[in-house]
Amino acid sequence: MRLATIRTPDGTRAVRMDDDAAVELGHPDLGALLRRPDWRTEAAAADGTRHEPAGLDYAPPVPSPEKVVCVGLNYGNHIREMGRELPEHPALFAKFARALVGAYDPVVLPAGSDAVDWEAELGVIVGAEVRHATPDEARAAIAGYTVVNDVTARDFQYRSPQWLQGKTFEASTPVGPWLVVAGPADAPLSAELSCTVDGELMQKAHTGDLVFDPAALVAYISQIVTLVPGDLIATGTPGGVGHARKPPRYLTEGSELVTRVEGVGECRNTLVRG
Repeated sequence: MRLATIRTPDGTRAVRMDDDAAVELGHPDLGALLRRPDWRTEAAAADGTRHEPAGLDYAPPVPSPEKVVCVGLNYGNHIREMGRELPEHPALFAKFARALVGAYDPVVLPAGSDAVDWEAELGVIVGAEVRHATPDEARAAIAGYTVVNDVTARDFQYRSPQWLQGKTFEASTPVGPWLVVAGPADAPLSAELSCTVDGELMQKAHTGDLVFDPAALVAYISQIVTLVPGDLIATGTPGGVGHARKPPRYLTEGSELVTRVEGVGECRNTLVRG
């Protein structure tokens, strides 16, 4: 089951993506739906207003999550290309909700940066409140998966040992186009992810190269803070980022950025000046 938040003339609406229509679920966005105790059953049974799939205007699946938690250095090949050792614990940082844009929205180049990079990522959306989760509780708390590109201003990122300032520029992080729902007993997602810039393949990897998989991340993060429905976890990027190339490669105005996760979907964004 695929669930999305679309923009309509009357505001945003949570929808189920059927083969022939987007069916409204009776909530303004997926954040509101996921706070319902039996949201999977409710979403599957909904029979609201129907929209033609062609030309839908996708918002981020959860437009205003309480938390956006990101993971750095979580693919073995990316860790090696950055000259680091495999970590004992996840490296975490945060974004703010204003950084998020929809799957086909323009991505705004951070003002004052000349080193804007791409980072294709698998996104995990939380579907239940968890604190100090066991491995089984962590798996059950995953609502499903989406596509993220953690577009990063490298020059701002490396101004200090703390990465946040390069990671959360407004309107810089595409997410979507939908949430692919995971069942509580489903096996971990096994998928290829990729990133192309102006048609050139820059990143290609498999989620099997993750050092910390989605359930491990939910369990770890829940030791630090309560995770709630709608929270987004960006699980990290593989090798092939522009900053690690020789010479470095960066995004510029007009660049076409395509981020794909097999079996989940793709984001397709154009870089613009703010």
